[in-house]
Amino acid sequence: MIPDIKLENYTYVLPEKRIASFPLEERDQSKLLFYNKREISHHRFREVHSLLPDRSLLVFNETKVIPARLIFIKETGAHIEVMLLHPLTPSRDISVTMGSRGEVSWECLVKNLKKWKEEQIISQKFFHKGEWHHLRAQLIHKERMEVKISWANDDLTFAEVLELSGKVPLPPYIKRDPVPMDKPRYQTVYSRNQGAVAAPTAGLHFTDSTLDKIKQAGHKMDFITLHVGAGTFQPIKAKDIRNHDMHQESIVITKENIENLIHNLGNIIVVGTTTMRTLESLYWYGVKLMLEGETSFFIEKLYPYNKDNADLPGVFASLQAVLDHMDKTGMNQLHGETRIFILPGYQFKLCRGLITNYHLPGSTLMLLVGAFVGEDWKKIYDSALNNDYRFLSYGDSSLLLPADIK
Repeated sequence: MIPDIKLENYTYVLPEKRIASFPLEERDQSKLLFYNKREISHHRFREVHSLLPDRSLLVFNETKVIPARLIFIKETGAHIEVMLLHPLTPSRDISVTMGSRGEVSWECLVKNLKKWKEEQIISQKFFHKGEWHHLRAQLIHKERMEVKISWANDDLTFAEVLELSGKVPLPPYIKRDPVPMDKPRYQTVYSRNQGAVAAPTAGLHFTDSTLDKIKQAGHKMDFITLHVGAGTFQPIKAKDIRNHDMHQESIVITKENIENLIHNLGNIIVVGTTTMRTLESLYWYGVKLMLEGETSFFIEKLYPYNKDNADLPGVFASLQAVLDHMDKTGMNQLHGETRIFILPGYQFKLCRGLITNYHLPGSTLMLLVGAFVGEDWKKIYDSALNNDYRFLSYGDSSLLLPADIK
């Protein structure tokens, strides 16, 4: 059953001064609020290894943020800003498009769109090997916001072109231009797979030292990929939040990932809401395989709420169904997409705990936190505000272990 949620019940007053515009000098010096069985205590993130439940499996999102903001200049001098969202050609698979040469097309957000006509070509210059090169953009379809981007140097992949010409896609609530420090800091230390246009910010607090301490404390780690889209910042405008146009994001999961999950059920701590969305979507994909014989990995936003819980398979059975399907089709990697909308009332399947930052009032991520910890989200956020925590992407962290999550 789809819950009826009032958005005003998941908002709070966020003073502007609490929004972190810059990261701390040291990643793991951020504050860490520990919510454990309804009790709250305050720590530094470098202590996280000592707060985790015994034999935890931490699951991280190893997506890598691309320099997705491109600034083009018209002959008139007008600036057009293009924000890459989803690749269209030569493939919707981000890894394929990032390795392409010569020409790609993307669905984009465009600032100053009214000054850019369809089919009009605009350009910018970038410097490579002692020469200036032209990067051109053409608005192919205004309604679909499809933009073709081309460059003459076939020696360069699109990933390399972006590194030379793009800017860090800082969130809209960080009201400043990117600086050189943002390039490494708006990125996790374990980022690997290019494709995100927003950072999985819960992971920004981890250092190599923190990861080593987690291993030494007897915990396990695993890494999946969900390429975070700019839609994560999209405000809910629909009067009925169930009508919100939930953003779609790309997932990559390996057989080894699924086997690790199966062997550690009950001990899974997810690093970030993106990882949580990925693992919960994986369960529902197994449901689709078992109950519907549907092999395409796409989870619609309200799919979980249209199922009778009494008819649902267990988590082990669902994950095993995915493994069986991968064995049958000879796949070692599973590529999918999800629009899952986790609302209060959602019954979590895999996740025992969540490491996450503090989210915008009335956002989809605020609803996810409310779904995970219930009404105690207010107590958690009040405690963070009263103890001078820094909020949003470059802000402080929390480790949430609800008592009712088994």
